[in-house]
Amino acid sequence: MKKPLIKSISKHVKLSAEEENLMETYWREKILEKGDYLLRNGEVCRSDNYVVNGILKAFYINSETGKEEILYFAIENWWATDIDSFQKQKPSVYNIQAIEKTTLLQISHNSFEEMLKEIPKLERFFRIILENYIGSLQRRIIINKVLDTEQRYIAFLESYPKIAEKAPNYLIASYLGVTPEFLSRVRKKLQAS
Repeated sequence: MKKPLIKSISKHVKLSAEEENLMETYWREKILEKGDYLLRNGEVCRSDNYVVNGILKAFYINSETGKEEILYFAIENWWATDIDSFQKQKPSVYNIQAIEKTTLLQISHNSFEEMLKEIPKLERFFRIILENYIGSLQRRIIINKVLDTEQRYIAFLESYPKIAEKAPNYLIASYLGVTPEFLSRVRKKLQAS
């Protein structure tokens, strides 16, 4: 079960067989059923989570509208963690929930720190993952400020085709900041052209 994570790491960092074996000892498998929460607003994020398969949504509840607003999705070979809560061991401000049955590999905060001490080259891998995450957040901010809804939807489909296949349209609408009805009109317009 830990092979997908090792394969992901090996794209950026070469581990010896001994380091791979040591690294595997730090991770535990967790299965979430559809609707299960990985993290709830107000809880401390106790683990970093690598998605082996399935899909999760990270969201918060808008205090003015009472509606769920999607921050991100996490599919296989992605990470699902409140980084700020995990690193600082403070309460999270959002929720992470399984959209479908999802298998994760988890590492606790203390084990994560210990693993990085034992295998220092993993620092590089996690720096690369963090840089990629920050880059995607920057792109999302720019896309949301510059593009209209149709262009944002097209950019979403181009950037995240696997998520578009797995996530329900009402959640994609929330991610894009529009109503499901408006997204439906955009989809129909695109299909007609």
